[in-house]
Amino acid sequence: MARRPLRIGLSARIYHPQPGATGLQSKSLHYLEQSVAHWVMSREVMVFMIPSVSGDGLLHRSSIRLSDYPQYLDGLVLQGGADISPQSYGEEPVQPEWAGDRLRDAYEMELLHEFMEAGKPVLGICRGAQLINVALGGTLYQDIATQYDQPDIHVHDDYDKYAHAIAWEAGGSLGKLYPEQAGGRVVSIHHQAIKAVGKGLRVEARSVEDGLIEAVRLEGKPYVLGLQWHPEFHPPGSPDLLNCTPILDEFLNAARGRRW
Repeated sequence: MARRPLRIGLSARIYHPQPGATGLQSKSLHYLEQSVAHWVMSREVMVFMIPSVSGDGLLHRSSIRLSDYPQYLDGLVLQGGADISPQSYGEEPVQPEWAGDRLRDAYEMELLHEFMEAGKPVLGICRGAQLINVALGGTLYQDIATQYDQPDIHVHDDYDKYAHAIAWEAGGSLGKLYPEQAGGRVVSIHHQAIKAVGKGLRVEARSVEDGLIEAVRLEGKPYVLGLQWHPEFHPPGSPDLLNCTPILDEFLNAARGRRW
């Protein structure tokens, strides 16, 4: 019999109802960015978006909880999106536009902890890396440009066409995946960044120009890896960008229960 495909859960981006709006904009919407789903699916993987379980709908859901998902799924990807709320790490937003999405924070933190408790692997992308850090007690720069000394450019109008160089931290596991490379160029789009590193996390990569943290990994088990960059925006075979297939394969091997 053919081996069943892996089943990977993908956290939802959340669009909250807008005051005075009509139609879909008056509803809570859960959605994903197609590229991240297709990146994970490039390895014969089935992707399932996991909705939040907030109780603001017209219909009463059954007793299914977020804690039930790890029983049926092999791993979790936390996708990018809105800022992490500074309130989630004990601060107030310096600017109103940096308030983030605390409801999504709570939903994804619960997902993260449930998958970790079940021993299932987790991969965080961009916001997902920051979420992992905050969930494990770390903090963030609310705004790199105004709170970090001599920052490089991390937000650009070119969006997914803009890239910068990262370097592996000595002794880290990402460096072992790329034994002939000291790092690479990545599409990394963010105005917030990891500041104080969360408990049990090890820095795996930094931005070459300013030293900002670009990847963290949980030491030991379960497998938890956070990438500040967007591997789903790296075209296959690109000579200019880091080939992120080894990272995807490592995550999926962990989902299969293999050693990473």
